[in-house]
Amino acid sequence: MRRRSGAAPELIVITGVSGSGKATVLKALEDRGCYAVDNLPLELIPKFAELTLNAANIRRAALVVDIREGDSLERFPGVYAKIPRKTRKRLVFLDASDQALLRRYSETRRPHPLGGEQSILKGIRAERRALAPIRALADDVIDTSTLNVHQLRRQVVEKFAPAEGAGAGLRVSVMSFGYRHGVPAESDLVFDVRFLPNPNYIPEFKHKTGKVPAVARYIRSFPQTDEFLERLSALLLYLMPHYQGEGKSYLTIAFGCTGGHHRSVMMAEEIGRRLKQAGYGAKVSHRDIGR
Repeated sequence: MRRRSGAAPELIVITGVSGSGKATVLKALEDRGCYAVDNLPLELIPKFAELTLNAANIRRAALVVDIREGDSLERFPGVYAKIPRKTRKRLVFLDASDQALLRRYSETRRPHPLGGEQSILKGIRAERRALAPIRALADDVIDTSTLNVHQLRRQVVEKFAPAEGAGAGLRVSVMSFGYRHGVPAESDLVFDVRFLPNPNYIPEFKHKTGKVPAVARYIRSFPQTDEFLERLSALLLYLMPHYQGEGKSYLTIAFGCTGGHHRSVMMAEEIGRRLKQAGYGAKVSHRDIGR
């Protein structure tokens, strides 16, 4: 399907020395909505760029090219020049000091890609020589020597994929559950709302759920409910930017009551609504509402 309007797609080509953080950068861009490809064969890059021009659902793409290409890597400058002019291309080169790379190889105990009988240091230096022509073409060079994974992710997001809203890049799931069925294993934050008055003991509410306005109003009629909502909303809105700053892409907030029908459902619906108002794309679900 051909793209009908809007700017041409952007293609970010990530390269650099092994151990400099290319996988981290690719994942950070993928989490921000980039179509990501690792180790695409060199000769397919122009074709891939051409396909993105005609893909209605691809606005940005990112791919990694590195020493795994072997001897064919020397053809990269010519191949890169063949990318269609309509494509907004950007070449990002990641680098790090020899000392930093040696430390990382020591920590991970992985061999250098060039392998062979030579030492890791000799492999690093040989790789630098092979990549020098590509480094000279780079639009951006990032030195990751002093960066940890979280700092690198943060720098990449700020530089190449800035947030388009308060919650851009953080996928939030708000769910309700019943403790009698167990706590959801995927939960990051769990809040027990069994301290709130239980509508289950009101005959007219027993077979209804917290999504029903009358049930929600009953739960909200108690002062502790609104106080809890206000305190929790403030806490979550404080935490969100810090989670994002540390590179977290997914957050699951779970509310539990006894059966997962009334209090937890109402709370999940209300917190989900407040997070959406604050700019976070919160998705609300109710695990046990049908049990």
